[in-house]
Amino acid sequence: MNYLAHLYLAKPTADSHFGNLLGDFGGRKYTENLPLSVVNALNNHYLVDKFTDAHPLVKDAKVYFSPQRRRFSGVAIDVLFDHFLIKHWQTFEHQRLTDFKHTSFGFLHQRMPVMPCKMQRVITSLTEDDWFKEYETLEGVGVALDNIAKRIRFINEFTGAVEDIKRNYRELDALFLAFFPELIEHVRQQGIEEL
Repeated sequence: MNYLAHLYLAKPTADSHFGNLLGDFGGRKYTENLPLSVVNALNNHYLVDKFTDAHPLVKDAKVYFSPQRRRFSGVAIDVLFDHFLIKHWQTFEHQRLTDFKHTSFGFLHQRMPVMPCKMQRVITSLTEDDWFKEYETLEGVGVALDNIAKRIRFINEFTGAVEDIKRNYRELDALFLAFFPELIEHVRQQGIEEL
């Protein structure tokens, strides 16, 4: 899952928001120096990623990407699922998205001093430029995915992945709506952050 989904699945605390994103920044190598609340949140991040990557519906979603883009389809699905979470926000959350973002960004800024350098740079950009605003539209998703394609260190055909998404938008939306409630329930049942 991408950043918005990880934040949505976090507890409403600074430690939880920090830990639930730390997994994308080499989190395991920092666990020795972290409080248990952050370690539990980091483990929640890994639980979410493992469940998502292994889920049959997510594997089904990858089929909707052209063969030359399928290698990176997991990345596209992560960003796309944040788009769908925004689209269906009121289905899953009573708090307005703008209020949620304001609170989440505040939590992340509280932990900025203890974040790894790369995470500090990304979180600063995410919060100041409000990446989630970009994810509201398919055009924004396309820009985000093309920017990711440019950062891949070798020649690839990932640019233009949004065209695959546009062709299969309804099917991918339906897959998200079937998958995401299962992910929420899995996180709730595992209760890693309740430890």
